[in-house]
Amino acid sequence: MVDSLRHNTIRALLWSFFEFIIKRCVQFVIGIVLARLLFPEQFGLIGILTIFIAVMQSFIDSGFGAALIQKRNATQTDICSIFYFNIAVGLVAAVLLCAIAPWISEFYRQPILTPMTRALSLTIVLNSLGMIQSSILTKEINFKVQAKVSLIAGGLSGIIGISLATMHFDVWSLVFQQVSAALFGNMCLWYYSRWRPALVFSFKALSGMFSFGSRMLFSRLLDQIFDNIYLLVIGKLFSVTDLAYFSRAKDFREIPSQTLSEAVGRVSFPVFSSIQDDKVRLKKAMKKALAALVMVNFPMMLGLAAIARPLVLALLTPKWADCIPYLQLLCLLRLLYPLHVINLNVLQAMGRSDLFLRLEVIKKVLIAVNIAINWRWGIFAMIYGMFALDYIGYYLNSYYTGALIGYSAREQLRDSFPYLIMAMLMGIGVYVAGLQPFPNCWSILLAQVTMGIVIYVALCRMFRLPAFMEMWEAGWEKVRLFKAGAS
Repeated sequence: MVDSLRHNTIRALLWSFFEFIIKRCVQFVIGIVLARLLFPEQFGLIGILTIFIAVMQSFIDSGFGAALIQKRNATQTDICSIFYFNIAVGLVAAVLLCAIAPWISEFYRQPILTPMTRALSLTIVLNSLGMIQSSILTKEINFKVQAKVSLIAGGLSGIIGISLATMHFDVWSLVFQQVSAALFGNMCLWYYSRWRPALVFSFKALSGMFSFGSRMLFSRLLDQIFDNIYLLVIGKLFSVTDLAYFSRAKDFREIPSQTLSEAVGRVSFPVFSSIQDDKVRLKKAMKKALAALVMVNFPMMLGLAAIARPLVLALLTPKWADCIPYLQLLCLLRLLYPLHVINLNVLQAMGRSDLFLRLEVIKKVLIAVNIAINWRWGIFAMIYGMFALDYIGYYLNSYYTGALIGYSAREQLRDSFPYLIMAMLMGIGVYVAGLQPFPNCWSILLAQVTMGIVIYVALCRMFRLPAFMEMWEAGWEKVRLFKAGAS
């Protein structure tokens, strides 16, 4: 059973990572093309609406998606009840968003936000139709189908967005891109999923998952609000262009970091849930997941900070140059993100949504304090405050993990430290390489990326870091098997 779980986990992790890579790469390429066709202030308008769409999107799940994954023996009645409940909530959320659209426009003094908000409310209704299919696939640790969905939906919606941008639809090309992505994505989920709803509904089934689900809903709601609250504040207190620079830097950072953390986190949650009663195995699984995450996340974030200038200038053109310092700081801020993800996944897997919610409330209060104190000194002051909050938040997240399974913050940091040192040495080498005379930004970028890969792989191999060596040996084993089969 242990070997089967390990095999399924590795297979699911590869497909999950592949799905996120496809999704983020498609978004990245499309975003680059659109950024070259459109102007920063047009992206700023979409950035303003991000928090409102994200908050309403949280209500669709209502926490019952996570409850469905966490529950061991969910029945057809349970699933159908959640399905119909989510559709009802999605419709209510979309109507509410349409109703407050004029208020949003007045608040930001941007009249175009009213029709934009109402058009984007369609994504909420569309996503409510496919949430159950996505949750079931995640519970089954089946990410192969979700990879196909991401590729199809991302590709088709990107074509629509770019086509409209070339026809001078301006900001509406971004709106229709998001709506079409939701439409194609949920159509594909229905096409590939075997599950179909029956005409059954039970309030009793919902109430049985309400305790866990309601706490997860409130936690997710807080997370969505405060994860995007800086966009809300910057859009109101500063210019739409400033918001566009900050938002674009945030998107660049999240392509590698969030792809990795969400891919591993989405697999680790159902895996951790399946062994939630065995604390020894749970701790061992968490240690492996944490080491794999930091091994990749540390060099990606430090490397991205080091290549930020040639990357932005080469891909987005000099009109986006003001987002470079934001990107560098936000990358450094993301170093501990995988540790947050893994610790919180353990709490969810063990059914401790009460602790999860408590932590979210405390951390969100601290974010509000940071904004209240630092906004008057500008955007960078708020970012510097975010660094302090990140370390405080990590200590809070890891405190309960240490108490529940005996994997304390000190032990987690000790396991992570060697990978951080290797990544820092790599980052210094990449930065120095960028100071050399090169004919253009593309040649600087190529030299820095090549240098970073060579240095980091050589250091990890030289010091035989456990997670790296396991991946290295597994890779060579695959090569040997392939050669043996070919011969």
